[in-house]
Amino acid sequence: MNLKKIHIGEFIEHRMKELQIPYERAEKFLKCSEEEIKMIYKQSSIDTYLLLRWSKLLEYDFFRLFSGHLILYAPSRNVSPVLSDENKLPVFRKHIYTEEVKSFILEKITTGQMTPQEVILTYKIPKTTLYKWIKKV
Repeated sequence: MNLKKIHIGEFIEHRMKELQIPYERAEKFLKCSEEEIKMIYKQSSIDTYLLLRWSKLLEYDFFRLFSGHLILYAPSRNVSPVLSDENKLPVFRKHIYTEEVKSFILEKITTGQMTPQEVILTYKIPKTTLYKWIKKV
């Protein structure tokens, strides 16, 4: 699974086919037509509320695809774990590594594409975390 470039419509279409959900059910749940659903399949991004509805219908957390992308490709920066008056958003102290992210990283190492040290430097994964993953394999 490539998390570098996410085309959410393709992921939704794949999951619909995987679960063999009929268009009628999706139309009723999402309150849209079959043509609108087919248009969503072609879109690389969609409204977050609509993505939430798709996640519920297809019983899959599509938001984790984007979280995985952030973990792998967004530059990390040290932030204060305390909420300030200016910042009302919660600050997460730890990364949540999904199984997909772990598999992606471990595949890079086992196929010889990257060394553990290269993974640590490229993706900013803590050394102890990476070696725990490797030990479990």
